Amino acid sequence: MYPEQYTYMLELKHSLDAKGHCLLEMPTGTGKTVTLLSLITSYQLQHPEVGKLVYCTRTVPEMEKVLEEMQNLIRFRKEELGVDVPILALGLSSRKNMCIHEVVKEEGSRESVDARCRKLTASWVRERAVDNQ
Repeated sequence: MYPEQYTYMLELKHSLDAKGHCLLEMPTGTGKTVTLLSLITSYQLQHPEVGKLVYCTRTVPEMEKVLEEMQNLIRFRKEELGVDVPILALGLSSRKNMCIHEVVKEEGSRESVDARCRKLTASWVRERAVDNQ
C-alpha cells in the first residue's frame, strides 16, 4: 500500500464518520479506485445503515475499470481473506450501450439512438398506443 493510499483512506473515513463531504486528489496510477472501493465497501459492511454507494464516472471505459476493480476486490477478499460477503455492483450506461431493440441499436451515433429510443418510449407515445388499442 502506498502512503498516499493510506492517507486517502484516513481522510475518507473521517469524512464518512462525520457524514460530510470529502475532496481528495492522488496522482495517476496510485490506486485511487481500488483504495476508494476497498474503504467504502468495508465501511458499508461495518455500518450497513449508511446505505448505497453511488460511484459516477464520466466515460464507459472508466465505469468498466471500476467494475473490474470491484470484481478483483471481491475475489481478493474471498481467496485471500476468506471473506465471502455478497456485494451488488451495477454499471449503468447510455441507451447506446444498453439498447436491446434490434432496429434502434443499429443506429450509428449516441444521439440517434437516444432520439429513436425516445420516440418509442416517451410517455406520450405509450399513452397514444394505449388509447389506440
